[in-house]
Amino acid sequence: MQFSESLKKNKDFQTVYRIGKSYANKYLVMYVLENRTDGNRIGISVSKKVGNSVIRHRITRLIRESYRLQEDMFQNGLDIVIIARASAKKVGYYEIEDSLMHLGSLHKITKKKMESF
Repeated sequence: MQFSESLKKNKDFQTVYRIGKSYANKYLVMYVLENRTDGNRIGISVSKKVGNSVIRHRITRLIRESYRLQEDMFQNGLDIVIIARASAKKVGYYEIEDSLMHLGSLHKITKKKMESF
């Protein structure tokens, strides 16, 4: 994640939850709040309800990698918190990536892809 850093402090997560806007789909919930900086800060939360630590870490890695590869598609200056739902434990990378991009488009924080012909 060359343009983004991580949200680490509970206070930062709580601020995004309280003030930010959220959208959800089948696998993920995304909260977004402007942070008045040049870069994004991303936080990923996977509850114990989703599964054991191996499953939770796998989902975290999938979300982080999906964001990293699509990072240039997101606008800058945002705090983004992504929460995995229990249904995410049974899906692979492409479903997570599609879910992430879908939520980005709902929030209107993704840039349009250039179509090549």
